[in-house]
Amino acid sequence: MITNIFINRELSWLSFNYRVLQEAKDPAVPLFERIKFLAIYSSNLDEFYRVRVAGLRSLLRLKKNSVKTLKFNPEALIMDIQEITFNQQEEFGHIYKNSILPELQKYGIRFVDDKNADDEQSEFIRNYFETNIAGKISVIQPLTKDEIPFLKNRSLYFAVKLLPARMKYLNMIKENYTYALVEIPSDRLPRFVELPQRDNKHAIIFLDDILRFNFPLIFPDYHVTEAYSIKLTRDAELPIDDEFSGNLLEKIKKGLKKRNGGIPSRFLYDKSMPKDFLKYLRESLDLEKEDLSAGARYHNFSDFFAFPNPSNIIPTDEPMPPLWHKDFSRGENIFDVIKSKDVLLHFPYHTYDHVIEFLEAAAEDENVKSIKITQYRVAKKSAVVNALIKAAHNGKKVTSFVELKARFDEESNIHWAEEMEKAGVTVHYSFPGLKVHSKLAMVERIENNEIARYCYFGTGNFNEKTALIYSDIGLLTHDERLTSEAEMAFQIFERKRTYYPFKHLLVAQFNMRRIFLELIDEAIEAAEDGEQPRLIIKLNSLQERKIIRKLVQASQAGVDIKMIIRGICCLAPGIPGKSDNIEIISVVDRFLEHSRVYIFDNGEEEKIYCGSADWMNRNLRRRIEVVFPIYDNKLKREIKDIINIQLNDNIKARIIDKNNLNEYVKRTEGPKIRSQIETYNYLKNK
Repeated sequence: MITNIFINRELSWLSFNYRVLQEAKDPAVPLFERIKFLAIYSSNLDEFYRVRVAGLRSLLRLKKNSVKTLKFNPEALIMDIQEITFNQQEEFGHIYKNSILPELQKYGIRFVDDKNADDEQSEFIRNYFETNIAGKISVIQPLTKDEIPFLKNRSLYFAVKLLPARMKYLNMIKENYTYALVEIPSDRLPRFVELPQRDNKHAIIFLDDILRFNFPLIFPDYHVTEAYSIKLTRDAELPIDDEFSGNLLEKIKKGLKKRNGGIPSRFLYDKSMPKDFLKYLRESLDLEKEDLSAGARYHNFSDFFAFPNPSNIIPTDEPMPPLWHKDFSRGENIFDVIKSKDVLLHFPYHTYDHVIEFLEAAAEDENVKSIKITQYRVAKKSAVVNALIKAAHNGKKVTSFVELKARFDEESNIHWAEEMEKAGVTVHYSFPGLKVHSKLAMVERIENNEIARYCYFGTGNFNEKTALIYSDIGLLTHDERLTSEAEMAFQIFERKRTYYPFKHLLVAQFNMRRIFLELIDEAIEAAEDGEQPRLIIKLNSLQERKIIRKLVQASQAGVDIKMIIRGICCLAPGIPGKSDNIEIISVVDRFLEHSRVYIFDNGEEEKIYCGSADWMNRNLRRRIEVVFPIYDNKLKREIKDIINIQLNDNIKARIIDKNNLNEYVKRTEGPKIRSQIETYNYLKNK
């Protein structure tokens, strides 16, 4: 019997990514969306190897005495990861080959490769190569064991076995073969190329197969006897999070240059490659056995994000156009609306234009004197940043705190920070050793000769692109209890304060973790007094051990705990005598569930908070997070209604259990409830 309440973080993450793969194999999901879920799964797994597995691999280089101090065996864990990912990849290939491809053919779409192109298609493929590819590809030849070539991070290559053309028909011996690498330029050219349409039929070819077809032009003096695709993933973690001195911006810029030169974390190869060929590659590229990971003929399925939909014939999700919030009348002064009531926005169901309007109104309003904002992940074409720049040009005092350590968005954040500085925006950069993960904006306006503050508190980034696919909550408020503490938070970001006794906001590094634990304790006390307390918690991830132990203590005291956790969940629910009063589900659907909601009902008083903080070590200990209370009773009811819809999802909800089985919530005789669709309809009907 399983008695351990803790689930390994990495294995839990793999279980989450399998829920993504479940969407790709679900025949009820429109075909084009299933293709996207293949891309999401692949992209997720690639990042997992770049960051998490690379970190585990680094532990193997520690001295034995240091490894003994760990609470787990990193080598055994890596072996478990490799086994799970291999099985998932096998299922991935089965879904693609036996489900996706036959479905595409039903819609008149088929793949052509280098072996089955007809004469007309062959001519197109040759012309495409000569026009778009020839002279632009990198060839490493010969590949020897004497000089180790550098493979670019995440780039695709062909490993090619060559025979001099004059020896093609002779009896060959091993010494006559040479080897080469050919880069597949998928970072510069479309991975999928549409061939000329005929008879309402569509043909698509991988960029990889265009190169295969044209090997005779790439290697005119050789005969290609074998060719297999390979991909090397490197450690992508920037080792700067815990540095407390020096110019952090310059360190990050240097780190970005080194990122593509990180140590290998996974060498993905075509599993049909013969052992002797693989051995030659391993020796030539100076790889360890632990680096090797068998894959299929094609890699980088994240490129399926850009898969073409000819004439829009592949079925997609029904459109859900973002809603205009009922409290905002077009043309009405947005500050008058916010002054009259708190406004709660739910993305992507509500249009993100309301947030842009808030910032643009501040940029144009002659009574606005200052704007302050935190920025974690900025869109490549950012209307948010444009509004801030406009405000600076209009003479407003604009201050932006830019977190440079937002993984994989560092470069974009640096770019926009420098653009804002050019426009006169005061930019504050990262705290060494801490990440500012808060989603906060504040506008100061002169009203009746006094400063009036208007704030936006969010659970998601100021990013209008991700707001179309991430499920998040935003609060626009004039409530002085919150706006005054927001001002104090910005003073901390600006290094004007080092401490503030927050009473309303929960702020990591100050009071957040302590108050969360106290609120759980209050529920325990209420249960011991004969009340029927209830906790409902929605997170992206749950990992912090002290909070997990406290939740288990609450379960043992009789507190009813229901949780919605999209991703990592290190708490094993349903263990008799320990966590049997805890139920956890995960919802994976067309939108990424991203909001965090915390509902504490101890029988006498109900407290509801929203924010950006997961219950993980990094959020509670190594970040500055802001969680905000919901005080308006109508908005409390609205949040509870939506959370209850999610708790009753019986189409897209999976049960989180101690065995990571990912079983779907079983449907009862009642109505079918797909929570994201029902949430949209709920808000639309309001």
